[in-house]
Amino acid sequence: MFCGIASLQMPLPSTKSHFMARTLTFLCISTYFKGNDFLQALKDAGNKVFLITAKKLESKPWVREAVDEFFYIEEGEEGTYNMNEIITGLAYVMRTRPIDRVVALDDFDVEKAAHIREYFRIPGMGQTTGRYFRDKLAMRTKALESGILVPGFSALFNDDEINRFIEKYRGPWMIKPRSEASALGIQKLNTADELWNTIHELGDKRHAYLVEQYKPGDVYHVDSISYNGIVIFSWNSKYLAPPFDVAHGGGIFRSVTVPLDSSEEHALQTLAVDLLKAFGLKHSASHTEVIRCYEDGKYYFLETSSRVGGAHLSEMVDAASGINLWKEWARMETAEAKGENYKLPAVRKEYSGILISLARQEKPDLSVFNDPEVVWRMNEPHHVGLVVRSKSREKVLELMDKYAAIVQKKYHASAPAPKKPAH
Repeated sequence: MFCGIASLQMPLPSTKSHFMARTLTFLCISTYFKGNDFLQALKDAGNKVFLITAKKLESKPWVREAVDEFFYIEEGEEGTYNMNEIITGLAYVMRTRPIDRVVALDDFDVEKAAHIREYFRIPGMGQTTGRYFRDKLAMRTKALESGILVPGFSALFNDDEINRFIEKYRGPWMIKPRSEASALGIQKLNTADELWNTIHELGDKRHAYLVEQYKPGDVYHVDSISYNGIVIFSWNSKYLAPPFDVAHGGGIFRSVTVPLDSSEEHALQTLAVDLLKAFGLKHSASHTEVIRCYEDGKYYFLETSSRVGGAHLSEMVDAASGINLWKEWARMETAEAKGENYKLPAVRKEYSGILISLARQEKPDLSVFNDPEVVWRMNEPHHVGLVVRSKSREKVLELMDKYAAIVQKKYHASAPAPKKPAH
C-alpha cells in the first residue's frame, strides 16, 4: 500500500520561466531509519523534500520539519515492496508535484530508486549501473574485468562451474547473498561437502547467491564522495575486527583511521578511485570495503555501495576529517541538480575511532567514557557506542582498547546473526 501524507501545496506556475525558477524537489527513499542529516541539509539548501519510507517506521524521530511530504509503504512477504504500487502512487503525486531527483539512502533502496528514475526518466543512476552497487556478483565481475584484484568467486548457476571453482581455490569458502548489505546471510564453509550441502539447502534460491574464496586479512573501508565522476573526498579506515567476525562471533565493532599519508592510505585510495571510475559512479557518497590478504599483502576488492556507510561510520569520518558525509552529499546533489559548482569544505587531518556493541542494559550509563577525546555517544536502546578523536593515532588505539575492555566487562551482549536476511 502506498499512502501519502500531503502538506499544504502552492499552485504551480504555468510559464516556462517560472517553471525553470521553481524550487527543486528531491524524492528520498529509506526503508530503514537513517539519513536525517541528509534530509535536513537538502531542506537547508532550499529544496522541497519528499520521503518514501516503511509504514512501520512512521513513529521514528525523523526530522519532520525538513520533510514536506511523507509517503509510507507497506511491506509484503519477506520485507518486499510492490514497485507497481509505488510507481502508480508516484504517478499520481507527479500530476501536481514534479520530482527532479531521486536518492536512495540505504543499500536496500538502490534498486527502487533506479527503477523510479528509469520509469519517469529522472536524471541519475539507472538500473544497469545500479547493479554494480547492489549485486555482489555484478560488482565482482565488473571489478575483475577492470583489472582490479578480487578474491576468487563463482556464481551458483552451474554445477560444473562450481566444481571447477572448488578445484581451483582451496577452502574455506564464503556463501554470500548477491543483494544484501553488511554481513547478513553470509556463511563460511570449510569443506566441499559443507559447501554443497549449503547450496542444496538454498534450493530454488541458489541463483541469488555466490561463492567466494575466503582470504584471511585486514579489512578496510573507504568512505567517499564522487562529483562529476571524480572522487573529490575519500577517508580510509581499518576495522579492528572483520565485520563478519563481529556479526557471527558476537564481538565488539571497532574501526580506526589508517595512518595518514601512508602506503596503506595511498593503496586504498587508488583502488577506490579506480573502482568507482570503472563502475561509472557520477554523483554520490560511497562506502567501499577492501581486504589486505595476510598471505601476499595485496589489496582485494570486497564490495561497494552508492550510499553513506552504516554503523555510524559517518560520525567517525566527520570526527577525524570535519566532513559530514550526509550533509555534503546533499549539498553536492543540490548543486548538481541546479547546474551549479560544488566545492568541498576544508578537510581536517586527524584520527578517530568508533566502538559499538550490543548492551545488556536497555539504557546503558555512558558516563564512564569520559576522556576529553570522546566526541560522540550513541543513544539507542541496548547499545553502547562512541567516537573518539585525537591528533595521535596511538591515542585513538589506546582508547579503543581501554573502552573495549570496559564494554566487554560491564555492558557487552551478543545475539546470533540471522542466517537468512530480513529482506
